[in-house]
Amino acid sequence: MGSDHTILLAEDDPDEVFLFRRALREANFNTRLWVAGDGQEAIDYLERQGAFSGMTGDSCPSLVLLDLGIPYKNGFEVLKWIRQQPQLKRLVVVVLSSVETIEDSNRAYDLGANFYLVKPGTFSALVDLVRSLHKYWLGSNQPPESWSPPGETTTLSQRESVAPMHFV
Repeated sequence: MGSDHTILLAEDDPDEVFLFRRALREANFNTRLWVAGDGQEAIDYLERQGAFSGMTGDSCPSLVLLDLGIPYKNGFEVLKWIRQQPQLKRLVVVVLSSVETIEDSNRAYDLGANFYLVKPGTFSALVDLVRSLHKYWLGSNQPPESWSPPGETTTLSQRESVAPMHFV
């Protein structure tokens, strides 16, 4: 399969990132994957700020997988920010949680999540999830034709962060 899609995975657990990357390979999907280790990095990617300021081209993600428990800005804060950006209002955002609670699920949907999922407990379930996400959200979806990052923002204070990772 070609890499027609880009996924932005906002996840701070390196083991989960490794497993997700492996599940993509196991499912035989050649999808571009950008990983943001925290909520601010996810926003920086979408705005092309900070470590992502040198990026060129229209690499709008087709799908954002957003862990609720990420640091600096949690998943709810990132989701709220995404839905406030006119250029990103149609971006597919799937919220991932370690534990399902009705409060978190309702809040995610109220903030504009397209879907709320509990992270699978086994690798085979993760591969199945990747296949389902690919079939349902990426099978017929295309990113907006003319996408540009949201407007300029103020410079963020310096902090340590995990370097952004790009997996092919």
